[in-house]
Formats: sequence, structure tokens, C-alpha cells
Amino acid sequence: MDFRKIMKKRVLSLSVYQLIILVALIAMLFFFSDSSLLKRIKYENEIRDLKTQIEYYRKQTETDKAKLNELQSSLENLEKYARENYLMKKENEEIFVIE
Repeated sequence: MDFRKIMKKRVLSLSVYQLIILVALIAMLFFFSDSSLLKRIKYENEIRDLKTQIEYYRKQTETDKAKLNELQSSLENLEKYARENYLMKKENEEIFVIE
């Protein structure tokens, strides 16, 4: 007999129960195991979100470094920042907060 005929008879001779078990095992392998397809998609989405967060914080760090350099380079900028954010004043000044 030909190999194809033997394989065809073997596949056709599988009972319904064996096919159900085979499909269930394949489903467990792809969907319910530790390295399942669903978990992989979830982890890829998490990685994408974390990469966007990394990029956001990298840009935020660069802007903060620029602000810090600006404050450290000039006493006038430092005084202006302290007055605006911490309501500090010189001895002869008064502060009026307008909201």
C-alpha cells in the first residue's frame, strides 16, 4: 500500500472522541498554557505601553534638566522661580495673590 493511503485510513479511523481530545489538547497548548497566545498578546501590549511611558519620562527628564540648568546658571531666574512657585519675597516687598 501507498503511504498516503495508509495515513488516510489512519486519520479516518480516528473516533469522534479522539478528535475532540486532540482539539482540546491543541486548544490548551495555544490558549491555556503558560506561554499561550493570549498571554503573549497581553505581554506585547504591556511592553508597548511601557515603551511609550519610557519615552514620555525620557522627554520629561530632558525638559527638567534644561530647567535645572537654567535655574543654576542665573540668580535672576532662580529668584523668579522662587517668587512664582514658593511665594518668596524680598524684605521690602509685599505679595498679592490673584486667583
